[in-house]
Order: sequence, then C-alpha cells, then structure tokens
Amino acid sequence: MNQEQWNQVDDYFSATLAPSDPVLDAALADSHAAGLPAINVAPNQGKLLQLLARISGARRILEIGTLGGYSTIWLARALPPGGSIVTLELEPEHAKVAQANLQRAGFGDAVSVKEGNAVDTLKSLVADQVEPFDFVFIDADKQNNPHYLEWSLKLSRPGTVIVTDNVVRKGGVADLSNHDPDVEGVRSLFTMAAANPSLSSTAVQTVGTKGWDGFAITVVSG
Repeated sequence: MNQEQWNQVDDYFSATLAPSDPVLDAALADSHAAGLPAINVAPNQGKLLQLLARISGARRILEIGTLGGYSTIWLARALPPGGSIVTLELEPEHAKVAQANLQRAGFGDAVSVKEGNAVDTLKSLVADQVEPFDFVFIDADKQNNPHYLEWSLKLSRPGTVIVTDNVVRKGGVADLSNHDPDVEGVRSLFTMAAANPSLSSTAVQTVGTKGWDGFAITVVSG
C-alpha cells in the first residue's frame, strides 16, 4: 500500500459517507486563502468526530485547537438544540478565520472561540467553575498534551469522552529512542491516562489522506 492508494480509499469513504457541502468547502477555502496550515482533519475524520459526539449525547463540547474551524463545524453539527462548543485557539489570525467560518455555517451563537494560550484559558474555565463538558477534542501542540488532559479532566464529569488526535507521530510514539517534544507529549498523555484509575482509554492507528497517524479515545468513569 502507498499514499496514493490511502488517498483513494479516504476519498471514496468521504465522497460516499461524508460528502462535503458549500459550508465546509468555504471553510477550507478561506483557511487556505488566509495562509493557515493544511492540517485540518479529513472529511471522514470530521464525520467520525460528529458521530462520536452524537453517540455520547454531548450537549457541551470543548475543543482545544480551532485552526480555521473546520472540525468545529463538524462537531457543532452534532449538537442538540441548546448545545454549545467552547473552542480554544492560540493564533489571532486563525481565530478570526474560524469565527467567520462558524458565523457563515450558522453556529456563531452556539460556538465561543477563545483566543490565547490554551492552558491559561483552561485554567480560567476551571476558576470560573463552568459546567462540565460532555465531549473534549484535543488537537493542538502535542508537547502540551499532558497539560491539556490534566485540565480537561478538571472540566469533565463521569461519562465525558476525550478524543486526542495525531498520537502515532508516524510511528515515533513506539520508538523509545525518539525524544521529539511532540512524541514525548503524546507518550506523557498515554502514561497519565493509563495510570489514572478513573480513565479508560485506547488508541487506534490510521492511514489515509493524513498519512500514517491515529487517535486516542478516553472515557472518564468517575
């Protein structure tokens, strides 16, 4: 198998089961025009996030890493009436693009884009004693993954689902001689999750338009 074949299969899945539409196309186009990196989730991955959020019955979603709001739109489409998303983005230009994309998608009122350092924002949410989140999607700088998990747990409840993206690092996660900060961040998250008796986790490798990667799923049990 090679990248071209992976792309073909992902394109087939997306076209058949997760077709794009003008709103999603515009979000990607505006992100590209603004010079944002093309690191958004693939369409079939966005649909997976939407389905996981729906399966979990999420009414309140926390997203760490907004980029241009493409994954945010997928998640917002899983919300029931009255549901909401808080999404965190470090870069002001990214947050600006995301806000416009979400407004056009009809989620301007349901989604709050909070600009700034995500760990600081998470600490503020904890200090404000906000209502716990039902679903968390972690997709930001990987070296801070353990901090994102630590603070996300303070904002969770029993039953909260936490999805962490990009955990394979092209196989680096299993290469103990690899000390790249992003790889170390993923390993630290796994170590924390495995050591916490209140968490149940697994991880899955994937291949596709995003190359060789994968994601982790954690459920908070209490």
